[in-house]
Amino acid sequence: MSVSSFTLPQFLERAPADAIAIVLPEQNISITYGNLRDQVQAVAEQLAAAGVSRGDRVATALTNGLPVIVSFLAAGLVGTAAPLNPAYKEDEFRFYLEDTAAKVLLLPPDGADDARRAAVERGVPILTIDMDAAGTVSLTDRSAKASAERPLARKPFTPPTVDDVALVLHTSGSTGRPKRVPLKHANLSISAQNVARSYALTSDDVSLCVMPLFHVHGLVASTLATLASGGTVVVPAKFSPLSFWRTARDHNVTWYSAVPTLHQLLLARAGDPSDPSRRPAGTEKLRFIRSCSASLPPAVMHALEAAFGAPVLEAYGMTEAAHQMSSNPLPPSERRPGSVGCGTDVKISIMDKVGNHLPIGEAGEVVIQGPNVITGYENNPEANASSFVDGWFRTGDQGVLDDKGYLTLVARIKELINRGGEKISPREIDEVLQTHPSVAEAVCFGVPHGTWGEEVAAAVVLREGETTTEADLLAFCKERMAEFKRPKKIHITQAIPRTATGKIQRGAVAKAYAQA
Repeated sequence: MSVSSFTLPQFLERAPADAIAIVLPEQNISITYGNLRDQVQAVAEQLAAAGVSRGDRVATALTNGLPVIVSFLAAGLVGTAAPLNPAYKEDEFRFYLEDTAAKVLLLPPDGADDARRAAVERGVPILTIDMDAAGTVSLTDRSAKASAERPLARKPFTPPTVDDVALVLHTSGSTGRPKRVPLKHANLSISAQNVARSYALTSDDVSLCVMPLFHVHGLVASTLATLASGGTVVVPAKFSPLSFWRTARDHNVTWYSAVPTLHQLLLARAGDPSDPSRRPAGTEKLRFIRSCSASLPPAVMHALEAAFGAPVLEAYGMTEAAHQMSSNPLPPSERRPGSVGCGTDVKISIMDKVGNHLPIGEAGEVVIQGPNVITGYENNPEANASSFVDGWFRTGDQGVLDDKGYLTLVARIKELINRGGEKISPREIDEVLQTHPSVAEAVCFGVPHGTWGEEVAAAVVLREGETTTEADLLAFCKERMAEFKRPKKIHITQAIPRTATGKIQRGAVAKAYAQA
C-alpha cells in the first residue's frame, strides 16, 4: 500500500484542536491537540533562540511525561531529537553526548547529576525543561551562572521537510559499539501510519503508554501512531502494576503495548483466569494487547488472553525500521502463538549467507524492505556494507516464513548455540522451560565446551514461593527435548539481566556463567 509521509508537526494537525491528545494521570491534566501544537511550536522557537538549527542534535534525559513528548516533537521540528536513557551513568552520558555531537542537553530542574557532570565536561550547554501546574512546558537557561534561571526567548525557524532527520537513536550495542540510527520524518510518519492501520486505530482509541519514551517502541507505537489517528495517549510517570488497571479504568484505555517483562508483572497480580468476573476493572474497554521488542512465550500469550479477556497481538520491530515490521492481525484474522505475524506494509524475505532469497519454509536471515527502513547508519560504512544487500536490510535475526506470510523468529543469528555442528535456538529451550509451573523466567545460552565447542546451559527465575531444584528442571527437559538440545546445567537465580527496554541480555548471562 502506498502511504504518504509527513513531518512531526503534521502528526498534530489531523485532529480537532479541542480533542484530547495527552493525559497525565498523576497530575489529572489533559492536553488538547491545539494546546500541544502551541507548546511544541513555543519550545521549538526557544530551542532556535538557544542556537539550535537544522541537523543539530538536541539531547534529552527525561522520564516519561509531557516534557519528554513536547521536547521530542519540538527538537524534531527545529533540529534533531536525541533522547537518552535518564538512568545512564556519567561515562555513558559522556559517550552519547560526544557520539551525537549534542548541541544542547535538556534536563529536569533537579537531579540528573550524572548527565550534568558529563555535559559540563563535554562543554554541552544545559537547558532546563519543566512543566507548570497547568501543564505548560517551557525551557530556561541554566548554562549561565546566574542566581536565577533565564527564560529563553523565542525565535522563528524554517520548518523541516520529510527528508530531514527528526530523531537519532542508537542500537543496543549488544553486538559491539552502538550504531547511530538516523530516522527521517518520512520514516517515522510512515511507520506510525503502518502501526495505526495494523490495529485499526481511530480517534476513539486511548493508548496507555508504559514503555520509556527514549525508545522507539514507546515513541512510535504508543505515541506517534495514536497521535496520527487523532486518539489519546495516557502517559503515567512510570509503569506500576499496582496502579495500571486503575489508570486503564479511569481513562477508558482501549489498548496498550509493552515488552513481555511488563506483561508478566501484570499477570503476577492477576486473579483466577478461569473466572472472567474476577478480571481487573479497566479491562472492559480493551480491544487488544500488543507485545513487541522481545519474544513473547506462547504460554504467556495464552495466560494474558485468559486473564484480561483481550486478544494479544505479538509484533516485530527494530529501531532501524522506525519500529514495526510485522504483527499478528486483529480478530477475526488468525493470530498465531510463537509467530510475529505478517509484514505490516513492509516487505519481508528470508535470505541465506550469500544473499540468495530462500523458499517458503526454509530458515535463514530475516531481511526487510520499505520506506520506513533507514537507508544507512550514520558515519558507519563498515556496518552499512554488512547490513544492506540489494536494497534489503539484514536484521540479524534467523526466521522462517510460512505459505501465508506469517514470520516465526528462531533466534538472533549471533546467539545460536553451535554444539558440535548442531545449531540450536536458545529461544526454543526458553519456551520449554517456561512451561514448567514453577518457572517465571528462563534464558538459555551457550557455554564453552572442550569436546562440543559449545554446550547448552540456562538460567531460570522461579515463581514466588516455589522451591524446584535444578535436578527437577533437568528431568523436565529430558522428557521434552532431544539430548543435544537439553541444558546440561541450569542456574537458579533471582533475576535475569535486561536492557532498559526489557530485552534479555543473553550475552551478559552467558558471560556470567561461562566458568560456572
